[in-house]
Amino acid sequence: MQTVATILWRRLDRPGHDACRLERNDTAWQIDGAAAFRMEDGRVAQLHYRVRCDRHWHTQWGTVRGWVGERAIDMAIARGPRGWTLNDAPVTDLAHCADLDLGFTPATNLLPLRRLKLQDGEAAEAPAAWVDVAEGGLQLLEQRYERISATRCAYAAPRFQFSAELALSPEGLVLDYPGLWRAED
Repeated sequence: MQTVATILWRRLDRPGHDACRLERNDTAWQIDGAAAFRMEDGRVAQLHYRVRCDRHWHTQWGTVRGWVGERAIDMAIARGPRGWTLNDAPVTDLAHCADLDLGFTPATNLLPLRRLKLQDGEAAEAPAAWVDVAEGGLQLLEQRYERISATRCAYAAPRFQFSAELALSPEGLVLDYPGLWRAED
């Protein structure tokens, strides 16, 4: 794998950081990172993650390993012809989801942004298989992206009653996720 970009984010709503690297080779893209932060309930979390996509940005698999409070986290997520699995167990009602969203990092917003290739003014729904590390599960996350410019997009996740304008790097990594994460210089 060849490194394309690296980024360090600072959590804005509570203590935390996330370091991420975007890599590629002839057949795949990969994001690889580590996040350490305080959860909403006060527990401390330390999570290593990796997500692999094919060269067209279709998620193939992901891993999340580390801990939340006293609980160990070891998740292997895969997307195959029959849908998604979590630790080899099928997860129903997610077969229509093309992307994996790791709810604890802004890194995975990159996946639908790159896969959809939206032009300025275009919008698309991008439902994702969402990793909830607090509960240890994989669930549906309805999302919507609208490209404003090469460096900005509107994002909405109705489940969390969240919408914001995201600032993006030339590679598509989120630079500013209002109220939650900001890239450090």
